[in-house]
Amino acid sequence: METRWAGRRHEPPLSVSAGLATRISVGGRPSPYAMTVLEAITRIPRGKVMTYGDVAEYVGAGTGRTVGAVLSRHGHDDDVPWHRVIRSTGEPNPTAPVEALRRLAADGTALRPGGERVDLAVARWDGRTAGAAGTARAAGSAGSAG
Repeated sequence: METRWAGRRHEPPLSVSAGLATRISVGGRPSPYAMTVLEAITRIPRGKVMTYGDVAEYVGAGTGRTVGAVLSRHGHDDDVPWHRVIRSTGEPNPTAPVEALRRLAADGTALRPGGERVDLAVARWDGRTAGAAGTARAAGSAGSAG
């Protein structure tokens, strides 16, 4: 990309530069963005979860889909608690749902009746304090009139 825009008076379009900021791999290795995502995931305490979108918001870049792509390509190390990142519906990782639920139960994560979804009202981590329920969004919207 750099050579394509070299010598031009204008910067690359925003869509190109935004894509470079959330590149997942560089030379087959995790990009700086991917490393930031993986580091954020390692901070999620046992018994707590974040949605894919929560992780993107926490790191300040990307979307839930880019977080999912990072986990798909680089989240297989034993020290990455991939099972603590779930869908916004409370459903576990769609690639390995049975294993994810087994690990979530072992972590002591609150599950909904039936045991196939996480109880987000109890288990969602806000990224600020260990063991805190809810999210920054939920806390911010609690006092708004509507």
